[in-house]
Amino acid sequence: MKFKICHVTTYRYDEPVTDSVNEIRLAPRTNYRQSCYHHSVAIEPNAPLLTYEDGFGNRIHAFTVNNSHRELVIRSESTVVTHDNDGVRKRVLTPEEDWATLADDAVQNKYAEYLIPTPYTEANDDVAAFAASCGRPGAGVYEQTMELVSRIYEEFEYRPNATRIGTTPAELLEGRAGVCQDFAHLMIAACRLSGIPARYASGYHFIGDLQTRAADFEQASHAWVEAYIPGTGWLGFDPTNNNRVDGRYIKLGHGRDYLDIVPVKGIYRGTPNQRLFVDVDVQLIDK
Repeated sequence: MKFKICHVTTYRYDEPVTDSVNEIRLAPRTNYRQSCYHHSVAIEPNAPLLTYEDGFGNRIHAFTVNNSHRELVIRSESTVVTHDNDGVRKRVLTPEEDWATLADDAVQNKYAEYLIPTPYTEANDDVAAFAASCGRPGAGVYEQTMELVSRIYEEFEYRPNATRIGTTPAELLEGRAGVCQDFAHLMIAACRLSGIPARYASGYHFIGDLQTRAADFEQASHAWVEAYIPGTGWLGFDPTNNNRVDGRYIKLGHGRDYLDIVPVKGIYRGTPNQRLFVDVDVQLIDK
């Protein structure tokens, strides 16, 4: 599938501000399941861009606006072709081989950063109990991961504004409602407690009509989970929609949790009173 994505972030300030220093992670990755053919970033007021990669391989654009301004606009446009091949498991191991592979020191060391708790994936006894309840006797790693996807989808309500940016998995368990970011963090915490390396992925999910290629609803960024499945590697799972990641998903980047891949972050000098507007448009231009 071929997509055109336009992501516009606008900050408006009550008074003029200066010395705005920012970094953005809005460049789609090119990997085995998608190819980014075009990506551009435009800043208003105009500012030169510095480009580099972080430790996770995510493309970062950094810029500074020193002059006084009351509005900052960041426009990111991309053309991406996705390949619906993330559902293919290269080699299916027995459950015993699965768990033995994850317990191996080489795997533990290689994926250590995706096995330890982070600020947004910290687990308490309730999270540990939830993770344990998703384990079925004789299940392999893939089956247990899919059980987590189903349980989160069935037991938690998708409700915008029910949580905040820093909501923890324990708080989500208590409130039983949240958004894709919260569900991803809970699943990551549960995976790591079970010894499954898991990471936070961000991007877009096209859920419009594949026939008309239309999406007549408000669109937004999306978050899901990538888990390491022995015999195959990293696979994507979406607990918000009870899906495996397929050609409808366009990935921007991944990290240990949301803090590693915040789409736009920065600091500036001036009034704390600001308003944020985000407009996302994902168009399917070729199936």
